[in-house]
Amino acid sequence: MLYAILAAVLVALDQIVKYLVRANIPLGETVPFIPYLLDLTYVQNTGAAFSLLRQHTWLLTLISAAVVLVMCWLIVKGYFKNALGRWAAALVLAGGMGNLIDRVLLGYVTDMFQTVFMDFAVFNVADCCITIGVPLLFLYVWFYVGKDEKKEGGADDAAQLPPDGQ
Repeated sequence: MLYAILAAVLVALDQIVKYLVRANIPLGETVPFIPYLLDLTYVQNTGAAFSLLRQHTWLLTLISAAVVLVMCWLIVKGYFKNALGRWAAALVLAGGMGNLIDRVLLGYVTDMFQTVFMDFAVFNVADCCITIGVPLLFLYVWFYVGKDEKKEGGADDAAQLPPDGQ
């Protein structure tokens, strides 16, 4: 339940920040945010990261919807057995949902965070969730998937085997 609340709060935060940027910053304009670190620049991104596939918004919408549905299914089925998996799932779900809402309602994703100290793509809260959640998900799969089942299965198998010498 905590992880569902986390995902919902992150989606709400993402949508609130995007709304505030659309309402207060003209398209393409920049406002200082954190000196020497971040500016707020209102960008409408029809593509993925670095505006990849910007001519295929429909494909990105389908991919986002698929990611959200798969993450929901995995969460409901109890696939994530520990906190790392649940944190990763909540972050990926929140990021996917935040950008999916924009794609469906607006036809583009609102981006706003622009790094000042280096040339990098403009991004949003949902992108941050995905950028943190996906590596955590890989770590979860790498370190935990299959290991819990082996422990559980190993204990059951050992209990069913006859003692040595019989």
